[in-house]
Amino acid sequence: MPRFSVIVPTHGVTGRLAQALDSVLTQSFGGLELIPVCDAPDSPAGTIAAAYAARDSRVTPVHSPPSGGLSAARNAGMAAAHGTYLIFLDGDDVLVPGALGALDAKLRTEVDVLYFGHERVQWWEGESSTPPLDKDPEVLGLHVPAWSAAYRRAFLTERHLTFPAGHFTDAGWGGLVTLAAGRAAVLHSVCVRHHLRRQGSRLNTPGEHQFELLDQVELVLTRASEQSLSKATSQALFGQLFALVLKTAAHPTRVPARHRRAFFRRAGRLYRRHRPAGFRPPPGSLGVQHRLLATGAHSAFRALRGANQAAVKAVQRVPRPRGLRTRALYAAQLRRALDENLAVYCAYWGRGYTCNPAAIHAKARELAPHIRSVFLVEPDAVDALPNGIDYAVIGSRRYWEVLARAKYLINNANFADGVVKRPGSVHVQTQHGTPLKKMGVDQSTYPVVAAATGSFTKLLSRVDRWDYNLSSNRHSTQMWERAFPGSYEALEYGYPRNDVYYTATADDVARMRERLGVPEGRTALLYAPTHRDYSTGFEARLDLEAFCEEIGEDFVVLLRAHYFYDEGAARRSSGRIIDVTGHRSSEDVCLAADALITDYSSIMFDYANLDRPIVVYADDWEVYRETRGVYFDVMEAPPGPVARTPHELARVFTEGSYADPASRALRAQFRERFCQFDDGRAAERVVRRVLLGEPPEAVPPVVPLAERLPAPAASTLVRS
Repeated sequence: MPRFSVIVPTHGVTGRLAQALDSVLTQSFGGLELIPVCDAPDSPAGTIAAAYAARDSRVTPVHSPPSGGLSAARNAGMAAAHGTYLIFLDGDDVLVPGALGALDAKLRTEVDVLYFGHERVQWWEGESSTPPLDKDPEVLGLHVPAWSAAYRRAFLTERHLTFPAGHFTDAGWGGLVTLAAGRAAVLHSVCVRHHLRRQGSRLNTPGEHQFELLDQVELVLTRASEQSLSKATSQALFGQLFALVLKTAAHPTRVPARHRRAFFRRAGRLYRRHRPAGFRPPPGSLGVQHRLLATGAHSAFRALRGANQAAVKAVQRVPRPRGLRTRALYAAQLRRALDENLAVYCAYWGRGYTCNPAAIHAKARELAPHIRSVFLVEPDAVDALPNGIDYAVIGSRRYWEVLARAKYLINNANFADGVVKRPGSVHVQTQHGTPLKKMGVDQSTYPVVAAATGSFTKLLSRVDRWDYNLSSNRHSTQMWERAFPGSYEALEYGYPRNDVYYTATADDVARMRERLGVPEGRTALLYAPTHRDYSTGFEARLDLEAFCEEIGEDFVVLLRAHYFYDEGAARRSSGRIIDVTGHRSSEDVCLAADALITDYSSIMFDYANLDRPIVVYADDWEVYRETRGVYFDVMEAPPGPVARTPHELARVFTEGSYADPASRALRAQFRERFCQFDDGRAAERVVRRVLLGEPPEAVPPVVPLAERLPAPAASTLVRS
């Protein structure tokens, strides 16, 4: 029998689930079983849990439908547990190293409940707060959440204790455990690191579900009335329960206005019915609230609440654009009604008409012609815009006018900090790559990157504007969840910019190769290295002249530097090296290439849709991983052969291993994981869902380009 059963509900926390599970399985204390509770076997969390179970016999996943909520998930885990003590760990929390060993040492004397310390940290591992555990163990149950205690399983079974249904299950559970426990103890050490979700807890959001708090209070007080409690325990329990109730009743938004009087009256009835003899309200404002609740004086309570809110209400600052006249213009436009038929697009901070926003824009002109579209660009990008594209120059008068009035705002980066998220507007974050490197708040622990990122507070305020966040694969969905914590809806539709890989024709490919200057009959290798945060300026990291000399005349190289370095004047095309950095569309360049050479650039995830050879040139993987941070080890799951030196890279092509069966097998696994949503219809799905307000049609996927074109030239040029 294991000493500890660690039960981990997983709903809604897939992005950090692996971290939680690892924190349990890497404990130095080995007498444990780990029970992840998933929505279903084929859910994202279920897939992760099954993979852990396949590797470690201590992991036993169970399933509980999401409709049952947190209480049902914990109860399902409890029913499957065999350990002497149960620990309930939320799926986005972690056990600190050595936690189970410390608990085992404290539990040498058997107790029903051992409460232990925890610390609360932001999702991006920011400053922590550690509430003290200085309360009397007899009344600690309401003071500490369920994930900050170890419970003797036999005690729970004997007392028939389960988590009560409802949103406030911890309040009910804590009260019931407090009433039933005969022996409790406290361990002052921190054992759990609890991550605070930016989108907040459902318990703090407005709605009629707030009445469920009163259900839990009534459950506990009714059970208490059936027991002979000490005076101190009875009064402390009552005081803690109604501290929760009054906090909700006094909150300006938690209980909807039309229900506040009903909430107050029901709470007052519970207060009067269950108030222990001799109970004295606490001093100060809270004591006044107790007295008003006891007498049912809702009007006076409302007046007191209003006075308190007026005293502490902060002045709302509207972020403002620069320039007095521009600020006045923007403020005036914000007072006008939203234009329901106006959509504003921007890509890469105004670099031009490109990426996912451009693909969505093009599809919107086809499917939603009644919606006017304006693309935001920097002044130097205007001349490169396709004919017929309505635009506004960033910083201009019209720029602020359309941003203030547009119903729809679609971007692959972020709009300026000064842009206000108006009620009724719809912001769509399309992203511009699959995350291999750490993103968002996950960068905070990497000093080189964090210094360049700036304020994470400002970053998160921009995330708060998002209504939808586009995802090209399940991995991205999970990583965006942790990197950009917010209340947006994830759209697992694929990347609109990748639609062209499924809709292009052989003539399109031939035309693009001719436009870029690829000689007929040559194998075009696209070399696309990513940006290094630890270096300044562009570094090719590969002597391309020497590389071309070594691989032979049959190959040419298309050089595409990261878009941070698209000036490219010093990299003019010469001989067999064609600089395509300045070409507007990376998709066009990919279509023209027979194979891709990259390091850690997200272009590999997009190019994989073409099912053409990919080679990873990883000359500085260890340095990159340590300075930038990565979500997975691409060396262990590459899309093709990996080379660590220029000579190794050249040999991949001279010997033909870049296109052999082993390379194809690696690519197939990579495509299965990272190309799962792309099928040529991503832009249509976004337009139908966001702009037309209808569910995306269940249209058949487009036949992939790889199945419609002849085999790339590279396959005929492999040398023996």
